[in-house]
Amino acid sequence: MKRMKVSFISCLLMTFFAANLFAQEDSLKEQRFNIHGQATVITQFKSGFSAKYAGPNSLTDTAENATSITATLFMSAKLWKNASLSFDPEIAGGKGISQVLGIAQATNGETFRIGSPEPKVYISRLYFNQIIPLTKKTVWQDDDVNQLQTQIPEKYLSFTVGKISLEDYFDDNSYAHDPRTEFMNWNLMAAGAWDYPANTRGYAPSIVLQYISPENELRYAFSLIPKQANGSSMNWNIAKSHSETIEYAHHYHLHQNNGTIRFLAFLTNGKMGDYAQAVNEMPVYPDITNTRQYGRTKYGFVINAEQEFGKNFGAFARGSWNDGKTETWVFTEIDRALTLGGQLNGNMWRRNNDKFGFAYGITGISKQHRDYLAAGGNGFMLGDGKLNYAPENLIECYYNAQVTKNIYFSADDQIILNPGYNKDRKGPINVFSIRVHYDL
Repeated sequence: MKRMKVSFISCLLMTFFAANLFAQEDSLKEQRFNIHGQATVITQFKSGFSAKYAGPNSLTDTAENATSITATLFMSAKLWKNASLSFDPEIAGGKGISQVLGIAQATNGETFRIGSPEPKVYISRLYFNQIIPLTKKTVWQDDDVNQLQTQIPEKYLSFTVGKISLEDYFDDNSYAHDPRTEFMNWNLMAAGAWDYPANTRGYAPSIVLQYISPENELRYAFSLIPKQANGSSMNWNIAKSHSETIEYAHHYHLHQNNGTIRFLAFLTNGKMGDYAQAVNEMPVYPDITNTRQYGRTKYGFVINAEQEFGKNFGAFARGSWNDGKTETWVFTEIDRALTLGGQLNGNMWRRNNDKFGFAYGITGISKQHRDYLAAGGNGFMLGDGKLNYAPENLIECYYNAQVTKNIYFSADDQIILNPGYNKDRKGPINVFSIRVHYDL
């Protein structure tokens, strides 16, 4: 373990040495190449709680702690006019509390459902992007992560192909989207009932088509899904196994304050299991993996809104739903979700780059999903052996403080009621987190 830690730290130092070596200062010149980096360490402490029983996928009822760490290089290069290539190697290690089991609204958006905490180096993103102008009028695009400093058309079509994170393009929100600087909970960083296509680390080979204008955006993605639920290997049987996502976003102004509303729909086809069939075939301790076959579908919807109220406060709301008939395949075991929250800017107390966020989330599952868990079935995240159903509730608040130009420190607290939708393991459970984030 000691050798593993030394090796990981060496990789991390090399990552940020490279980022500092090649980083470019801000200027008015268009870039041909840029490089950025990030590192995030999150340590979580969970309280103990009373539980009548436990199953193979239950949240541990004793106090525990867990630490995760990620480091990423974001590299982009201009190929020709309006075309670029992006390449993001990443290192991730550590674990989530209870191995990310027993809570549908998992508490650390930087952790994955991987058994080994040993750090791994992998390619997170590798993709090509081409912009097709629809107007001669241009706007300035600032230097940012996977984004070159340059002039781009005000209105355009774009084509992206490669390995990406669907969350980079869909279900965006200015106040609840980035677990490295904002809310950490999975149901706040993304719509809980959107079983978005990805491998176990959150990335998938995809094609994304976009129409972008100042007021309206329309995007569509065709993506691969894993061979197995929560798997790392993707299924290349494209005709029978894939996911399609479409989203419309409208930007508007309310009394000179920015606002956006987004509508998303998705449809996934794959070799998935059926909850009702699993219970019919085996009423006690059903196994959904025995019912997997091609031709299954999962579909759902998301409504996502954000609104500024002056310079120092913004609010958001998300509602999501999926049919809940076939097994959760990628994200988390949520079939219905609602989140509400807000963010205060540190300008109010003369800390311009600080922010304070607070939110509430409630989630549920379909009747078929409930019956399966109540009969003793296991998903890839939930399975207490029994189920006395109740919606899972979450309250989260955080304070993110800028320590230096590139370093941020956060304190975060999450309170969860009815983990895994089970009143017999009611809680409440308290998860306190400390986060350090470096951004270049």
